[in-house]
Amino acid sequence: MTTALMPFAAEPPVINEAATAFMLIASSMVLLMTPGLALFYGGMTRSKSVLNMMMMSFGALAAVGIIYVLWGYSMSFGNLQDGTSDIAGIFANPFHLFGLGDLTGPDGPRLIDPFGVGVFIPEYIYVGFQLTFAVITVALISGAIADRVKFSTWMTFAVIWVTIVYFPLAHMVWGGGLLSGSENGLSAKLFGATDGVANVLPIDFAGGTVVHINAGAAGLALALVVGKRLGFGKVAMRPHNLPLVMIGAGLLWFGWFGFNAGSELAADGVASAVWLNTTVATCAAAIGWLLVEKVRDGHPTSLGAASGVVAGLVAITPACGALSPVGSIILGVVAGGLSALAVGLKYKFGYDDSLDVVGVHLVAGLWGTIGAGLLATSTGLFYGGGWDQLVLQILIALISLVLSLVLTYAIAMGLKATLGWRISEDEESEGIDQTEHAESAYEIGGFAASSGRSTTHRPAVPAEQAEGANA
Repeated sequence: MTTALMPFAAEPPVINEAATAFMLIASSMVLLMTPGLALFYGGMTRSKSVLNMMMMSFGALAAVGIIYVLWGYSMSFGNLQDGTSDIAGIFANPFHLFGLGDLTGPDGPRLIDPFGVGVFIPEYIYVGFQLTFAVITVALISGAIADRVKFSTWMTFAVIWVTIVYFPLAHMVWGGGLLSGSENGLSAKLFGATDGVANVLPIDFAGGTVVHINAGAAGLALALVVGKRLGFGKVAMRPHNLPLVMIGAGLLWFGWFGFNAGSELAADGVASAVWLNTTVATCAAAIGWLLVEKVRDGHPTSLGAASGVVAGLVAITPACGALSPVGSIILGVVAGGLSALAVGLKYKFGYDDSLDVVGVHLVAGLWGTIGAGLLATSTGLFYGGGWDQLVLQILIALISLVLSLVLTYAIAMGLKATLGWRISEDEESEGIDQTEHAESAYEIGGFAASSGRSTTHRPAVPAEQAEGANA
């Protein structure tokens, strides 16, 4: 007689400590980006508005951090590990992993292999990494409505917007939804699929659609609903602290390596290429912005350098894993030049995008997403890949833009009719820091500091020129 052979039990997953350490560092770097953004935006406002501007970033961090744990992760990625179905490819069940209770078992936090390659990390750190993306996206929007909105309405907006707009779009792009490379996604329907994967994969490595097009379109919608600041286009509203702006840009640049390289989820060759591509694209964008300033205005500015840095970071975000270093330089220099030109559109069309969320994040985000279809080394049009990738990139960019714009406009109009957006004209004139927070950023300047009037004497410049530099 022979004994029937029993199958061996599957080996339990083992945590990859190197990848986990890498993700802990990357997540912490991305978290630093929101305080960095607060400095960047705070320096660009007038002195009577700096605290409110920074509070809008910190408020987003506080609110979205809680919401993401409660239902945000479940809506975005709750179906991936468990194989459950989503809702029409738009979002996953918000109650499936509500509060993350199911991520901890008797042996500790559940492990996840996001790419299916045998590299396991605790799902908790994947949650934390994605949490920081949601936070910075909401905070980015605040720059479009500086100086003039109720803090309570902003906080309410953050909760509603991240739930209705951000979580579904994150699921559609990264969670196996309609804009992903899944067999049920848009790309598979257009170009076919093989073994459950679309033949043409959408390129959005770290958030060109989910973060930057999304935030830029939302900023445009809010600017249209909220209306213009007092004196917009008539009074020069110069940044009150340019060193603060440059410090903020430096912190954003540093944190962005966690944003982009961290999206590889492992310290490997791809992450190394992403790091280099991010660096050179950002350098090129700063040069591109400064060249436009020199030709157009006669002077390259520190604000232009800082703004060019951010434009380059935005543009390379979706494409950083698909381009060569030379392609990244091309992408970056175009992004810097385009954004430098685009910040003046608000004067032409009459919307008050205070800190140029539209001119930088929307424009550079669109260019980075679409540019990947041109410059991707494997499938880009310029590398002989044909038109399919470019067509797909244009479609996912436009769908993200329209989705965010329409939904944000509807949310903003609802809040306008209920809570109201604007502080009073007297409060805006006095300064939102005092009226909303009963605080002042600077006491040593007395009346000049609290009123927002500059204490230095500078030659008068046309309001449009002064505002046009405010990127």
